[in-house]
Amino acid sequence: MRKIKIVHILHAVGGVEVSLRLIVQNTNPDLYQHFIIHGVDDTTKPFYDANNDPVTSIKCSIVRDINPLKDTKALFQIAKQVNQLKPDLVHAHSTKGGVFAKIICQAKNIPCLHTPQAYSFLSTNNNVKRNVFLKIEKILAKLNNKILASSESERKRALNEVGYAKNRVLVFPNAINPIKNQDHQLSIKKTWPKTYICSVGRPSYQKNIELMVHGLQELKVKNPNIHLVLMGVGLYSPNLDRVKKLITDYQLEENVTLLEWTDRKDIFSIVSNAQLYVSTARYEGLPYSIIEALALKKAVVATNSDGNRDLVKNNYNGFLIEESSSEFAKKVDLLLSDISLRKRFEENAFVRFNNEFNIKKTISNLEQIYEKEAAV
Repeated sequence: MRKIKIVHILHAVGGVEVSLRLIVQNTNPDLYQHFIIHGVDDTTKPFYDANNDPVTSIKCSIVRDINPLKDTKALFQIAKQVNQLKPDLVHAHSTKGGVFAKIICQAKNIPCLHTPQAYSFLSTNNNVKRNVFLKIEKILAKLNNKILASSESERKRALNEVGYAKNRVLVFPNAINPIKNQDHQLSIKKTWPKTYICSVGRPSYQKNIELMVHGLQELKVKNPNIHLVLMGVGLYSPNLDRVKKLITDYQLEENVTLLEWTDRKDIFSIVSNAQLYVSTARYEGLPYSIIEALALKKAVVATNSDGNRDLVKNNYNGFLIEESSSEFAKKVDLLLSDISLRKRFEENAFVRFNNEFNIKKTISNLEQIYEKEAAV
């Protein structure tokens, strides 16, 4: 039986990279052959399939931001590679991957799936930019491709705002492998208190870390020893200086630990030992950080935004809040003080993970989609 040949196109950073690694590591290598086209300056780590064999990886001039010269060069480079590989299916990840794949697949009549992992038009509060990004998505939606949404929220965006027909929007929620005990042994020196809350998020418009700091300042009035460990504040953190200034202005230097780069095992260790997990994101695709928190039996306080609301059921495994520092402080304080409620949420968190976001149980759904959509 011939393997289905799938080409993935993306800028391999953050959750987009995590998603692809999980896909190629969990799909059946006897049935699917993956090829990965990604940026010259993104990940340097090789990709491996379920047999731990390396996956063919091809680097092109794909960059994170809009760059007409590099983007045009990347389009021709990717088209050349796709022409040589002759895939049965192209799976694009993130906005950049989606733009390239939709244009190339239209020209070459190749089936195309696009997983936005959070639409680009959500990434700004500038109405002009937002409308331009949305218009581009609407134009590309008229080409021959389908959306493979990472969450129900993303599916609704594709239908209601971008304008895809219902039969052209599929869903495969982000999912992870179960986290084993040996997967979260702390390798870095611990410099923060024994009791703390935590989050993963680069200071940016999307993650809205400023709201988290405002909430922390309100929490400190009642709980002077409150401590936040914030991971992932290194690369692509445009608001880092603003966040640091807020911390200084509120005299929270002793209440916040900023970790610029953190190994995934260290992240698991820090989340596992935290009192609870928090997120103040304005939007997400389906955040791996919260999925990991559920897998590690953590209650969550999160903004009621795309992605977050797909993982946190209010008053079941955590609290969904509006974009309010006082509400953030109130719900965090409640979970820190009501241990029985927090324990109930923690048990429900793991049940939710195991039933819906355990990739060992859900990967067959993606394989069925690949089999149906591929030109074989």
